[in-house]
Amino acid sequence: MSVFTPLERHELEAFLAPYGLGRLRDFQGIAAGSENSNFFVSLEQGEFVLTLIERGPSADLSFFIELLDVLHEAGLPVPYALRTESGEALRSLAEKPALLQPRLPGKHVSLANPHHCQEVGNLLARIHLATRGQMLERQSDRGLDWMLEEGPSLALKLPGSQLPLLRDALAEIHTVKPRILALPRANLHADLFRDNVLFDGNHLAGVIDFYNACAGPMLYDLAIALNDWCSEADGSLDPHRAQALLGAYAALRPFTPAEAELWPAMLRIACVRFWLSRLIAADTFAGQHVLIHDPGEFQHRLLHRQRVEVALPFAL
Repeated sequence: MSVFTPLERHELEAFLAPYGLGRLRDFQGIAAGSENSNFFVSLEQGEFVLTLIERGPSADLSFFIELLDVLHEAGLPVPYALRTESGEALRSLAEKPALLQPRLPGKHVSLANPHHCQEVGNLLARIHLATRGQMLERQSDRGLDWMLEEGPSLALKLPGSQLPLLRDALAEIHTVKPRILALPRANLHADLFRDNVLFDGNHLAGVIDFYNACAGPMLYDLAIALNDWCSEADGSLDPHRAQALLGAYAALRPFTPAEAELWPAMLRIACVRFWLSRLIAADTFAGQHVLIHDPGEFQHRLLHRQRVEVALPFAL
């Protein structure tokens, strides 16, 4: 189970009391997390999610709280930090920064279809449109510079057959970095995988886990989402799902010519980001009872992205 910091009932009851939401009925750890400790919490006045922040500087937490407030006020189905009766949003529990948020309805989709992808494309465009005019600044701690710094040392641990693939990808990142940084920007979710989206029937009911959110090129966020939602088991792209996602997004935010030109490279860069982070997680948590995603999944996706046949819809 991916709960890095277990909780005792009595300490959770003391933490929850200032919210004025009634007595604690039940709580349980959520096994799906790979970076933070999350718990479902049932109180007399409703269902909630408690998150203990395990990774990243605590100074960034005000950014996450403010971003989710902005998206909530824009009518997007996101969690947001509940305040105590004295107005506190960020508090401490078990010596970790802690947030209490409403539990959103719905469940994760394991097998995505074009309709799911259309909903995701629409949602992602709405996130970008809600923030690009007044973007909240935060640099990703796993952005292009991180990839270029961590990539060479991680490459040394790879089998010889995989080394050229990563080496060439890192060289491409170095080459196109200035052009990527010039692309249109907004606030990004930066981790919009299937396990971070909730569907209630055919309706997208919620998007969660904004702890990788940052400011950056909107195209990068789109590439991250598409690589997960539209990939086949062998790592190749399903054109029907990809076109549904891209079409729904472009209907709200048309693409620029520069974005269309960099699209194939951006898909590869998004693969590199998660290939590297999963390699680090696999090494860090080896032998522990922590959910570890397969790094090979993104190695295969990167291999298939050497040739990209799914273009962006017409760029204005």
